[in-house]
Amino acid sequence: MREMSRCTLIERSIIKKYRKQLWNPFIAAVKRYRLIQAHDKIAVCISGGKDSMLLAKLMQQLQRHSEVPFELVFLAMDPGYNRANRQKIEENARIMEIPVTFFDSEIFDIANTVQKSPCYLCARMRRGHLYANAKELGCNKIALGHHMSDVIETTLMGMMYGSQIQGMLPRLSSTNFEGMELIRPMYCILEDDIISWRDHNSLSFLQCACRFTENIDKSGDGIGESKRQEIKQLIKDLRKVNPNVEHNLFESIHNVSVDTLVEYKLGGETHSFLERFKGGGEDIL
Repeated sequence: MREMSRCTLIERSIIKKYRKQLWNPFIAAVKRYRLIQAHDKIAVCISGGKDSMLLAKLMQQLQRHSEVPFELVFLAMDPGYNRANRQKIEENARIMEIPVTFFDSEIFDIANTVQKSPCYLCARMRRGHLYANAKELGCNKIALGHHMSDVIETTLMGMMYGSQIQGMLPRLSSTNFEGMELIRPMYCILEDDIISWRDHNSLSFLQCACRFTENIDKSGDGIGESKRQEIKQLIKDLRKVNPNVEHNLFESIHNVSVDTLVEYKLGGETHSFLERFKGGGEDIL
């Protein structure tokens, strides 16, 4: 019997060993949120981390087996990586047989010049560059590797540190690039299962390659000492008492009872529960 290549073994692990944890929830997200339509041309955005590299393989597999025709471009931006990080991405792309198209930018240099919210600035600039280059290549969508854990953590961070209930949508239209959409096909996949898949295949990806954090990451998940890391630990502690806590939190953002909220925003406009009370009495103060 012919020995299988490393790439084939990696692909088989997604479909077989991790079918329940990775492939099935990936397909569920694509269907549930209607992420892909016939004749889409999708730029799968590669950062070099475990999430985006797994996304690339999932999208490759879907394209091979789907009856719906769509095109893929694997797009990687180099925002100013050091040589070792750039080579790491290229080597993993070779191992996993992902035909990555690189383009360069100077985002790290620009982000380094600001003191307030450099990570926010970096993220916005990276997103804009990805949209622009994807559109130039004829794509109508970009796919990012955010997963269920990202969704849960972002929602909890907004509540605990931002005084707001705000989620992360699986699909949204760009406000600055007409006709472009952002999709998150790994929306229903937990990060722990991605880590398990990575370790099973003895793969090593970039952690956070940002100059601000590349020397301080102690967590092994590319986050380091941050508010997000605090939330990760909180969820781990809650899971000891309730093993279903992550899925319950995730489903809660699909089951929001707006009529029980004191205030909510819709289209940027604030609404109060008092709007439902007509002729309900006068103010006493």
